[in-house]
Amino acid sequence: MPTMTAAQKRARAKDVYDAFLAGCPSRQLLDRISDKWVALVLAALHQGGPMRYSGLARRLAGVSQKMLTQTLRSLERDGLVTRTVTPTVPVTVEYELTPLGESLQQVMLALKTWAETHMDEVGSNRERYDAGAP
Repeated sequence: MPTMTAAQKRARAKDVYDAFLAGCPSRQLLDRISDKWVALVLAALHQGGPMRYSGLARRLAGVSQKMLTQTLRSLERDGLVTRTVTPTVPVTVEYELTPLGESLQQVMLALKTWAETHMDEVGSNRERYDAGAP
């Protein structure tokens, strides 16, 4: 049996990605993009274009510095966001969606819109459930 290169192994594995399988790497990606801060960072960058860290922090009320930094690093690692450093005094850093990040926007904005549209209904259902009348 001939040995496969890493690229061949990735291509073969890609044909069999199935998020229902415990070991499927697509589960990690689903875990990443289903995080609330990821969804909100992507939405903010889509609506606001390139943004500085401080602008994102202001836009995302309640996000800690640590969580925003971790989220931006993970998005950059996955190729969904680019980080551009401009050597000014002080240094200027901007974050922007990549084409891959933009391709995820339709889904993320639909989820955000759905949550905003149905929050009252979900809230009523929660209250009814919590009161013991399912």
